[in-house]
Amino acid sequence: MKPYSFNIMSQQEAEEIALTWQYDAPYDFYNMEEDEEDLAAFLDEKERGEFVFSVRDEEELIGFLMIEQKGDTLDIGLGMRPDLTGQRKGVTFLKAAMSFLRKTYEPKQLTLSVATFNKRAIKLYKRMGFRTSHIYMQETNGSTYEFMSMVFDCYKSE
Repeated sequence: MKPYSFNIMSQQEAEEIALTWQYDAPYDFYNMEEDEEDLAAFLDEKERGEFVFSVRDEEELIGFLMIEQKGDTLDIGLGMRPDLTGQRKGVTFLKAAMSFLRKTYEPKQLTLSVATFNKRAIKLYKRMGFRTSHIYMQETNGSTYEFMSMVFDCYKSE
């Protein structure tokens, strides 16, 4: 199996993701148009810069990966194409993303935030070695939601 490829996201890819990827409830929370500021930032090529990647399996766009470097830590955000979710493909997707990040940036830690209702993602992150850091409230999508911050120590395991 050929590994997934990670490339700086093109404008066409950003538009495809933002304007056509629609998740079923309760994951529709992650639809780009749910938060106008996030949507505008995702569609702005300068805002994305070199920190938002498209993820492809061969030629097929299957997901995205966003990073924010904070010293030796990379804060990540990721999404998989809606029709591929809930099919146990998350392990392969997340493993590939983590491998890419570790080889490219050599961080000491990876961090991410996930809405606490998203039990499916939390289960995956824990399975992959992330641990809960803290719970916090975040304003987004026109309301306030509970999020979990999670941490992965890169030096502990491969």
